[in-house]
Amino acid sequence: MKPNIIITAGDPLGIGPEITVKALKSAAALRACRLFVIGDTAALKRAGWTPALCPLLPVDAPGLDFSNPGPTAPGGAASLKAVLAAVKLIKSGLFSALVTAPISKEAWALAGAPAPAHTDLFRSIEKREPLMLFSRGRVNAALVTEHVPIKDLSSRLTKALVKKKALLFNSALKALGYKKPLIALCALNPHAGDGGVIGREEIKTLLPALRELKKEGLRVTGPSPSDAAWAAHLAGRCDGLLCLYHDQALAPLKIAPGGGPPVHWTWGLSFPRTSPAHGTAFDIAWRGKADASGMREAVLFAARLTKKPGYLRK
Repeated sequence: MKPNIIITAGDPLGIGPEITVKALKSAAALRACRLFVIGDTAALKRAGWTPALCPLLPVDAPGLDFSNPGPTAPGGAASLKAVLAAVKLIKSGLFSALVTAPISKEAWALAGAPAPAHTDLFRSIEKREPLMLFSRGRVNAALVTEHVPIKDLSSRLTKALVKKKALLFNSALKALGYKKPLIALCALNPHAGDGGVIGREEIKTLLPALRELKKEGLRVTGPSPSDAAWAAHLAGRCDGLLCLYHDQALAPLKIAPGGGPPVHWTWGLSFPRTSPAHGTAFDIAWRGKADASGMREAVLFAARLTKKPGYLRK
């Protein structure tokens, strides 16, 4: 039986409506699931949506200027309302998974959103710690911290947080089919701190976390310098990388050879959630240039996740 999957179309002035409509027309996606979309009616119609494609749950933003794409309070309010409505529908049992097109953090801030982005919002709604991770073929990279300024990283990294994210990553990899996953933990400092000469986070935080994780039965290595960790993962010597901050994962992930488009997904929620691993791209919005391959892959990945164990459904 095909799962029912709901797509939020993202910021109505970004590329979200365009890539959503293109994904709705994907033969592979239509074979894998039944799709529904929630978002701004004018934006989706402008992108080519018709009732023949799928049902639309309208969450409209007034007064949009499609000739001037960018962050706006109405666009932020509409995209936020769409996500909140989609979560309620999933929790009611009508849908099995959520796929989110890109939102604008700046637009959410202009709209007075209670959280800066999707993952923060889900953390607040579900009152549990989620894991942000990215998959591309056999490449799997998860984050200990998410959208954190570099200057704040040292104070945000704690042994408890590293352990929590590693345990979540271990269960996520098992859901993907890795029976006994091997996780490599990236270091924070160049050369993994060189024995404390250029940073002590590895000694004070990361190594103690690894020791405790090993005692709990996890297969973990590190902390390794980022370049060495990524080289090992791309060579197949580990099943996933636990990265400490956003760009430590995203920059190598997006330029690694092969594997198709990356998918951003959230583990640890009561429902599967995926998205393309890119932003609103206001600079190319409404020019017909948006590449929907990431959105299509996010839909297919979500359909696969609905069949996996590990979600605390409620």
